[in-house]
Amino acid sequence: MRVGNGYDIHRLVPGRSLILGGVTIPYALGLLGHSDADVLTHAIMDALLGAAALGDIGHLFPPDDPEWKDISSLLLLEKVGQLVAQHNYRIVNLDTVIVAEAPKMKPHLEMMRANLSQVLGVAPSCVGIKATTNEGVGPVGRGEAICAHAVVLLE
Repeated sequence: MRVGNGYDIHRLVPGRSLILGGVTIPYALGLLGHSDADVLTHAIMDALLGAAALGDIGHLFPPDDPEWKDISSLLLLEKVGQLVAQHNYRIVNLDTVIVAEAPKMKPHLEMMRANLSQVLGVAPSCVGIKATTNEGVGPVGRGEAICAHAVVLLE
């Protein structure tokens, strides 16, 4: 058994789509990044890579490489899932937390769960997604950013 944790944060800016867990969420701001800046999916990728001791997403998908510009993070997650499987690991489960003051995440959590479980080839019951706020504290609390945490168990 191997445990990995992941974390990601991106700044909220106008003119970008807000994508979390592969779901485009209606909102006036989006996450700034080289790819689609999906912090939830990025945190999961880093947790998977960490558990398998395979580096991190910046190593696999450098932010200065034009190949990854504006790419869907679900495509990157699929590549990470395949890499983890090639190293003979199987995902037992993953648990995540999205931290955002706005918008409300609850209406979107089941679609995120479905997207992530499908891409990783695991049952939806193996994917936990929670959402909370930062109680007005720090850049996330001021609505300047969104972050996500992930923990994964591999066998």
